Amino acid sequence: MSLGKNIQYLRKQKKITQEQLAEIMSVSRQTISRWEADEIIPELNKLVALSDVFSCKLDTLVREDMDACGEIYSEITIKSVKGFRMARYVMVTPNPEDDVTAYLDGWARRSGLLDLQPDAMRIGWDFPFVSGELQNRFGLRGYVAAYILPEGFETSCPGVEYAEQKDAEYAVITIYDPFAAAFERIPNAYKKILESLQANGFREKHREDILPCFEHVYEKEGVTCMDVYMHADSVSKTNSFTSFS
Repeated sequence: MSLGKNIQYLRKQKKITQEQLAEIMSVSRQTISRWEADEIIPELNKLVALSDVFSCKLDTLVREDMDACGEIYSEITIKSVKGFRMARYVMVTPNPEDDVTAYLDGWARRSGLLDLQPDAMRIGWDFPFVSGELQNRFGLRGYVAAYILPEGFETSCPGVEYAEQKDAEYAVITIYDPFAAAFERIPNAYKKILESLQANGFREKHREDILPCFEHVYEKEGVTCMDVYMHADSVSKTNSFTSFS
């Protein structure tokens, strides 16, 4: 881990020069250069100011290897997602992701969906309405899986709920090999999106007719990838989107 490399990495992610960062921090460009070269360590008040500038925790800035995180996460982008119709199902079990995915895959085969569209997109998201008692006493969690249906698809196969999704804007990040450390990498992806939204004048937006967030898992060149989508709303006009991924 190198504090200097972390400062350089975050500065480049924010797309600002050493001169610009020096002006923000009220120091010389040479001081920024010496920080990034690990020749000197910023004073505590400067470290706090840097964490505010880069929208990251002080402990993360000082202790983590943030450049290595760049190999796990893509940059964050804003994408327009067209409305779609979906078939969905929820399960509350000790291992809901695998259980509900297996169930929904079986439904997709029985219904003929996968015959019609073998690459039909399956998405998922946490089901939040599980009581603390069920979680703490019995280790139960909830997860929803859904298949996005092609236009005009109809089936008499029971066992799912149908729902409509409206056109929406989403902040999206890709996690590479997310299940290598699922309980660290996946929550951290959501954290990164929130930090970037706040830094760019966006906010997370909740609407009853729009999924607040969802995940899509797929294989690419032999690597498991997960795209995390978070519904976003612009609260200020910006010409560019800065990523802290």
